[in-house]
Amino acid sequence: MYEFGLTASAAVAVTFLVVRRGRRVDAVAPWVVALVLVLLGVSATSLYTPVDDLVPVLDSTWLVVHVAAAIVAGALFTVGALATLAQMVLSRGGREGRGSSELGDLAHTVHLVAFPIWTFAVIAGAVWAENAWGRYWGWDPKETWAFITWVLYAAHLHALATGGWRRRAGWLAVAGFAAFLFNFFGVNIWIPGLHSYAGV
Repeated sequence: MYEFGLTASAAVAVTFLVVRRGRRVDAVAPWVVALVLVLLGVSATSLYTPVDDLVPVLDSTWLVVHVAAAIVAGALFTVGALATLAQMVLSRGGREGRGSSELGDLAHTVHLVAFPIWTFAVIAGAVWAENAWGRYWGWDPKETWAFITWVLYAAHLHALATGGWRRRAGWLAVAGFAAFLFNFFGVNIWIPGLHSYAGV
């Protein structure tokens, strides 16, 4: 979790720097920086464990493929969630305008990119599970929360494409991001399962 947290922090920062080019979305920058600093702080103070030999199931090429896809999708989900929250706050405050519209466009764009990457991460995890444990899916807590995250983001994108549900789409994105965070922190720390490697 320590290494994932450090890499995810860098991925979130780089993702924001890349997607903000040509957009007026600097209102999200302080929130991105704050979240990155919190993740770095938690990683350094609470998630570090001494390096040990990899358990045999982790000694696989699928580790790099699956985890890299999850990190990229997670960085995009993070930027999308922060842009969605900022856009929802501006909309509630009656300050809808170009800035709010650009935040909504940014969130929509990164979610459109993140969703197929997350889908690939889930599929790669299933292939790895079959390779490691002899089955593609077993409803392990990590698998279950990855699926819940997938369903919430699928519902978010569907709501954006459906006229009457557009106002609720933001809440689905926020719920999807909350499920993603719980999958990383909650499942790894508090719920035992086949994916309990964190040692925290």
